[in-house]
Amino acid sequence: MPVILRIVLIISSVLMLIYMLKKVKKSKVQIEHTIFWIILGVFLILISLVPQIIYLFAYLLGIQSPVNLILAFIIFVLLIKQFLMTIEVSQLEIKIRELVEEIALKEKNDEES
Repeated sequence: MPVILRIVLIISSVLMLIYMLKKVKKSKVQIEHTIFWIILGVFLILISLVPQIIYLFAYLLGIQSPVNLILAFIIFVLLIKQFLMTIEVSQLEIKIRELVEEIALKEKNDEES
């Protein structure tokens, strides 16, 4: 793995971790959502410091370049995260719709009383 890529991964991962921890501290984001990003950041730091891990997995998966494996992994993880967020948004939209209907019924009952 090129040294420049390792440096970029380390710097970006550390900055991401610092940013997420500041957001948690200011209560701008829930801890449950931050855990994913912290794990991803630690993983990226780990593979930057010990690139043999990526070389091993690239060899086992038959991928020529470890950089391609890193990019494919990041894309895959972000797609999974996006899918999970879509599910969560859908569930929240259903909850909001139910709450709006419930409030509308209560207001209608209050007007009739």
